[in-house]
Amino acid sequence: MKAIEAHSITHRYGKVTAVDDISFIVDEGELFGFIGPDGAGKTTLFSIDATLIIPSGGRMTLFGFNVVSGFRELRNHIGYMPGRFSLYQDLTVEENLNFYATIFGTTIRENYRLIEPIYRQIEPFRKRRAGRLSGGMKQKLALSCALIHKPRVLILDEPTTGVDAVSRTEFWEMLEGLKKEGITIIVSTPYMDEALRCDRIALMQQGKLLGIDTPAAIRASYGRQLWAVSHPERYRILLVLRRLPQVTGTEPFGDSVHITLREGTTPEDVLRSLGENGISGAVITAATPGIEDVFLELMKKEVGGSEGLRV
Repeated sequence: MKAIEAHSITHRYGKVTAVDDISFIVDEGELFGFIGPDGAGKTTLFSIDATLIIPSGGRMTLFGFNVVSGFRELRNHIGYMPGRFSLYQDLTVEENLNFYATIFGTTIRENYRLIEPIYRQIEPFRKRRAGRLSGGMKQKLALSCALIHKPRVLILDEPTTGVDAVSRTEFWEMLEGLKKEGITIIVSTPYMDEALRCDRIALMQQGKLLGIDTPAAIRASYGRQLWAVSHPERYRILLVLRRLPQVTGTEPFGDSVHITLREGTTPEDVLRSLGENGISGAVITAATPGIEDVFLELMKKEVGGSEGLRV
């Protein structure tokens, strides 16, 4: 069965189109990621998925139920974790979890097996108020509350933004465990290392989908040779590279600058030109294209944008 089917979904806030004619399908049991910068429309799309807002146009179903007409039934099958911590700050960890279990007509004991790998990490602090938890602990509590009724689909809107690297890694290990339970997971993230953990990803920018495929296929779709230029003065070398006629594309990437070259140009030609511009000591090596490289290339072709993702 298809877990989610979206057909030409559009949503507007006044004159602003936040989601623009989007269509996609998520298979049951799939871990599906939406990748894009702030303002891409991910949160609006997830709010439609979670039956919280009615789309301006198009049609979406979850497990065959329409998100508009079937929202009452669907809410029993959806676990939703918004980007901003939305639990009750003045309630304790235990009180928050009991509250959400009661809303869905269940108990912590009934579905404890599902949340145990997550909840046992914060259970020693079950009497602590949620507002006094660290970012990683808040994240685990929010996920526990989203899972307490054993949903069929879990919707996570940038769940790891603002938490430390260790907590991010732990969180994705938890998602792998939930996927083995047969739960369909859709997640949005601006982090490229997280995108690689998804079964498939959708690249999203300015309300539009730029492409959908497996992470490996998206990386392989970059059709040109990519080079990485390293130099202690990265910003200075970036400005010079952008002026060189033999360089067709330049993007800062980590500690280096990724470039593409005009046909017939070699890295040695670029080093020579850099030397003529007073820059010595640069190193150019072949680079493997990442998802961000593909994303930036698609943005230039489709919408002319220049904002990147976080790596």
